[in-house]
Amino acid sequence: MADWQEITGGITAPRGYQAAGITAGLKPSGLPDLALIFSEVEAIAAGVFTTSQVKAACVEYCRQRLQAKQSARAILCNAGQANAATGTQGYLDTLESAMAIAQALNISSESVLLASTGVIGQRIKMDALRSGIPKVIAALSETGSDAAAGAIITTDLVTKSIALETTISDRPVRIGGIAKGSGMIHPNMATMLAFVTCDAVVSPHLWQQMLARAADRSFNSITVDGDTSTNDSLIALANGQSRTPAITELGAEAEKLEAMLTTVCQHLAKAIARDGEGATCLIEVQVTGAYDEISARQIAKTIAGSSLVKSAIFGRDPNWGRIAAAAGRAGVPFEQENLQIKLGNFLMLENGQPLQFDRAAASAYLKKASVGTYLQQDTVLISVNVGNGYGVGKAWGCDLSYDYVKINAEYTT
Repeated sequence: MADWQEITGGITAPRGYQAAGITAGLKPSGLPDLALIFSEVEAIAAGVFTTSQVKAACVEYCRQRLQAKQSARAILCNAGQANAATGTQGYLDTLESAMAIAQALNISSESVLLASTGVIGQRIKMDALRSGIPKVIAALSETGSDAAAGAIITTDLVTKSIALETTISDRPVRIGGIAKGSGMIHPNMATMLAFVTCDAVVSPHLWQQMLARAADRSFNSITVDGDTSTNDSLIALANGQSRTPAITELGAEAEKLEAMLTTVCQHLAKAIARDGEGATCLIEVQVTGAYDEISARQIAKTIAGSSLVKSAIFGRDPNWGRIAAAAGRAGVPFEQENLQIKLGNFLMLENGQPLQFDRAAASAYLKKASVGTYLQQDTVLISVNVGNGYGVGKAWGCDLSYDYVKINAEYTT
């Protein structure tokens, strides 16, 4: 049993946080497009960002900020324009955005972090942003998580949010998070954004390590279409308002906090994968028997990202050969005669040998997932064993439908 419980409130569930989301006129659709997350006190800040060589201005800005100062009070996110590949002016727009929100909040610009999402090559609509800043500040609320979650999405069909609570030193500690992402998802930290808040007291170095490990086991283990975004950003704040003793080194309390952080990130990551553009189901790949966790995750992510596997799942075709082929090209050595593959409860390959199975029933299993309850009964489980090693890893993806091509063929038109 997990040593925590799910609660309401999203990113404003932890103590000392407010959030808001408004319509500032950044999106042509007229939908909400400007979000603000605000900590009442200076919070320890950590971040994990895209490894793409083409980075949005906000990513470069946040990296420089966090290298100079591992704390922040505000995260401002605009949706509609990615502000990536926009040159010097795009970076100047980012600096102006940070300065404008800082002055309006009466805090240092060094305490502001930024994120953007939208069409690559388009600058932020600065007039709309400037006029939106007073409005988003006025809208800040301790119950503003849902509004913020709605203001950061683009092609997403649903908002993504979670909050968990545990007990450390006999006091409640909470972690909340929101995320966006539906297409251009193959994080190598996709467009993918995630923001996490926590009210524990954690040392900056340890909080960054925890976040990096959580990212590897969540956002870096999902894929929708194999495209890594220019704007990937995962930012986490820990403001200490739970008044618990400081966690400064590895130990039982640090392990509990990191496990809860990882669970929050995994929930958001799975929600992103399930909401993949045109998707009808979530795919979860579990790999066992590898040499180590990294190897197992590599095999799992290769299978989850295979266009042929994803297409077969959409077609409700239990074609295990595509799973075997994807595992084999993952770049991880294993003996073919040890390979085992299961689709749900259907064992299809054992000791490298094909087995007879009920194809109609296996196809029905795939069809059932496509109409299952969101993030409950809508998951196709692929289980793969590659040997006798201790490495275990998971990855998540979604099926590849006709609608994915339609959505992306018409993205800017």
